Amino acid sequence: MTASADPSVESGEGPGLRADAERNRDRVLAAARRLYATEGLRVSMASVAREAGVGKATLFRRFATREALITAVFADRMDAYAEAVRTCLADPDPWQGFTGYVEAVCAMQAADRGFADVLTMTFPAAKTLESRRAEAYDGFVTLIDRAKAAGRLRDDFTPEDLVLLLMANAGVVAATTGAAPDAWRRLVGHMLRSYAVPGAPLPPLPASPTATALYRATILLGRPHG
Repeated sequence: MTASADPSVESGEGPGLRADAERNRDRVLAAARRLYATEGLRVSMASVAREAGVGKATLFRRFATREALITAVFADRMDAYAEAVRTCLADPDPWQGFTGYVEAVCAMQAADRGFADVLTMTFPAAKTLESRRAEAYDGFVTLIDRAKAAGRLRDDFTPEDLVLLLMANAGVVAATTGAAPDAWRRLVGHMLRSYAVPGAPLPPLPASPTATALYRATILLGRPHG
């Protein structure tokens, strides 16, 4: 044989080195998930490397850009985001499909601060992530049209109103997670009422956070980060 059939020989990366590389990749992803979930996407690549216990050079060998890391971390959540709209489109009740989707997406934001940020930002270089976003957007436009045709959704509601809601919800989630974690439900309940035509069926309005919980949230919000 004039050339090795084993690609690891040519690359200088044997099975042991490949296993180490895979473990490092898993450690980086796990660390990024933890940090993004609690602190949002403002976390630096250096902080992710530190949390993972690897050097920055190792991190950048696995994920050359911030967008590549974000795409890898949130690939499954973006799949779930696109699946949510497909599920709601299958609902025979157009209004229930619309409200169900709004509630589902806002719940995804509340469960993960990083994902809350992902839904209110764009990443032009992250093609897979953006294709899922586009798929969900197109499905939501159909949900809007169906809910309007059913006479349940206000005629002046636009897809951009969902973007505004997601921005507002991301802010509420960031501000209240440590003190009033269900506050976002109250916001969504009020917003759905503002979108509905008079007489459209709606679930009971979730309870408001207590004054004590909101006071604690304002204290936590005022503390310096770092």
